[in-house]
Amino acid sequence: MVAADSASRVRRGTARRTLGLLRPHRALVSVAVALGIGGVVLNAAGPILLGRATDLVFDGIRHAHGATGVDFDAISRVLLIALALFVAAALLTLFQGRLVAAVVQRVVFTLRQSVEAKLARLPLRYFDRHPAGDVLSRVTNDVDNLQQTLQQTLSQLITAVFSVLSMLVLMLIISPLLTLIMVACLPVSVLLAARISQRAQPRFARQWSATGSLNAHVEEVYTGHALVKGFGRREQAERVFDEHNEALYRAGARAQFVSGAIEPAMMFVANLGYVAVAVVGALRVVAGTLSIGDVQAFVLYSRQFSQPIVEVAGIAARLQSALASAERIHELLDADEQTPDADPPARLPAVRGHVRFEDVDFRYSPDTPLIENLSLTVEPGQTVAVVGPTGAGKTTLGNLLMRFYDTDAGRILLDDTDITTLTREDLRSHFGLVLQDAWLFSGTIAENIAYGRPDATRAEVEEAARATCADRFIHTLPDGYDTVLDEESANVSAGEKQLITIARAFLARPAILLLDEATSSVDTRTEALIQRAMRSLRAGRTSFVIAHRLSTIRDADLILVMDSGRVVEQGTHDQLLAARGPYARLHAAVDHRAGLEDAASR
Repeated sequence: MVAADSASRVRRGTARRTLGLLRPHRALVSVAVALGIGGVVLNAAGPILLGRATDLVFDGIRHAHGATGVDFDAISRVLLIALALFVAAALLTLFQGRLVAAVVQRVVFTLRQSVEAKLARLPLRYFDRHPAGDVLSRVTNDVDNLQQTLQQTLSQLITAVFSVLSMLVLMLIISPLLTLIMVACLPVSVLLAARISQRAQPRFARQWSATGSLNAHVEEVYTGHALVKGFGRREQAERVFDEHNEALYRAGARAQFVSGAIEPAMMFVANLGYVAVAVVGALRVVAGTLSIGDVQAFVLYSRQFSQPIVEVAGIAARLQSALASAERIHELLDADEQTPDADPPARLPAVRGHVRFEDVDFRYSPDTPLIENLSLTVEPGQTVAVVGPTGAGKTTLGNLLMRFYDTDAGRILLDDTDITTLTREDLRSHFGLVLQDAWLFSGTIAENIAYGRPDATRAEVEEAARATCADRFIHTLPDGYDTVLDEESANVSAGEKQLITIARAFLARPAILLLDEATSSVDTRTEALIQRAMRSLRAGRTSFVIAHRLSTIRDADLILVMDSGRVVEQGTHDQLLAARGPYARLHAAVDHRAGLEDAASR
């Protein structure tokens, strides 16, 4: 019971918040409401005029005992007025629909902007904990569902509410007794709709949650399709897809079945009221207390009274789906953001590259420490290599340095300035980043290299490519630097992707380099060429090199050996080998593995 009350409060809060999106467009919404009222009023006058025409025909026949006594001129005037009212009502309804469409598009445009801005403010921790497919589903599917529902229902809702009110007033004028019969059916209809809607909303929530899970699985399998096929897991991936698809099918079928029951139930109750009105109305005509035209008008009004209520019930069913999507969107918008930048921020006009870690603590999970009491000083222009077993905290150093994550304790200083006093944008503008997973976007190779410096000239782009050994393979492509990379960059190899990202960092010429396994996807010969290019690139710049290949860090000024978040050993390559500690054991293991590989190749 408590859970149900809590869910009900959440739904009401979501509904209020979603309607609040219309607040900036109050003026346009007011005009739309006015147009809707005008259309309803003009439509409402139609049945009265049609009833008047019926009475003219009936009275003429009754008094003249034949069709010759009918005043066709009067009937024509009444019918022309009715036609004019119906045409005017249709035009007002058309303009209202156009206006509502414009308002909804503006609302969704603003909502998409808010979602995009929110994604930029979310910390990396959020994306680590939420599947990419589910996040994309919230940004695309849920927003689209909300847009379509508002587009389809907002105009109907405005018209339906005022139609019910206007029909109720006109029915009371014609016959309070018949009105009482129709209104007596209303509580039953409302109760049915409320009970069914209450059961539909959680089913729609499960439907959209299942949609997010299915998208996450599809995105995961698609991005790793080569490994899925390589390890023979295609059938398992298909089974998992079938499970997600079946869950979505069941959730969707149940949600649609329950919500689809609202309209038939409402129509059944409305038909009962319609039959009762027809019977009682006929008796009132026989008794002489109502005219045939009045009964005709009332029957038309009763239909028009029931139809908007049934429409509102259908709208309520669609709104349950929209509220489920809105709730998922609001969960994203309410997610904890990264800590705001300092205000006012510090400035670093000229970065020398002096980096200092002071008693830094950090953990990804609150109950699992990773880095504890880390202190480290890196002088300007030094190349610092970081090695250690998987999970030792090597990549975490880079994440902390660029403020992808903030420290739990201690501080990091850049040129004696606490990096938390800088804006993230300013801090990261001083870094060149090359990751193990090469990221390229759809565009030409030249555009990808110039990503860090969009204003770079073509000559500078080509110079960066030559310096990083990328120029050689680029010239073998059909369009050279103008070769367009597709979404998966399938037209270049993994090593070539890595070369392009290294050329990108070279062109940016940052004060500090962060190279996380930057040569992991290139062959030995290309690696040797890149090492020469890297020595040129690192000249005069502070560089952090995270590596597993010890051959890439022999000439580093300082090598840090990390284990369980601590620096357990530091020194140059020769010093660490002489110390016969963890680095020497790691180096011996690498040499032994290389020897085995050479023996196998022979």
